[in-house]
Amino acid sequence: MKKLLVALLIAVMGMGVANAQFKFGVKAGVNVNHISGAGLGDLGDPANKAGWTAGVMTEFQVPVVGICLDLSLMYSRLNSLDENKNFLMIPLNLKYKFGLPVVGSFLAPYIFTGPSFDFKLDKSTINNMKTKTFQAVWNVGLGIELIKHLQIGASYGFGINNIMDKVVTDMKGEKLHNNYWTITAAYLF
Repeated sequence: MKKLLVALLIAVMGMGVANAQFKFGVKAGVNVNHISGAGLGDLGDPANKAGWTAGVMTEFQVPVVGICLDLSLMYSRLNSLDENKNFLMIPLNLKYKFGLPVVGSFLAPYIFTGPSFDFKLDKSTINNMKTKTFQAVWNVGLGIELIKHLQIGASYGFGINNIMDKVVTDMKGEKLHNNYWTITAAYLF
């Protein structure tokens, strides 16, 4: 009896994976960047500044449950502290889509969270400060999927690591974090 239950459980789990939905598509949007931390001092104006992002994404959804893995490869331009920075960003999000009665076939709200691994593509100095080439961010967000293909989402990325690498001036022990809002639209095939 135990062997039969185990075999049945494996078969049901296998059917779920076999029925899983895999989509890929293009994604683009805008971001608003803000450097936060103590001791910004004379480094520049940390006010919110707009940039943009574009790239490709994939989504792997387990049917019925509404849980998805969302992986993207994005080129992003972040503007902060009077400097433009180019990044290659790799966000990996766990997404949950809410199944709604009646309208679920063409409208599905979702929430998501996960890390983003950001690699700076250019080396630059901001007023005697060098920033690290790798930044880790934790994203939280929400969105809506329309007609099972168009996703519109908004997220906030909390900078995890200190982005300050080296300071030529007397500033020591300062920590800066890169935080940003992002609004994107994606079309999945």
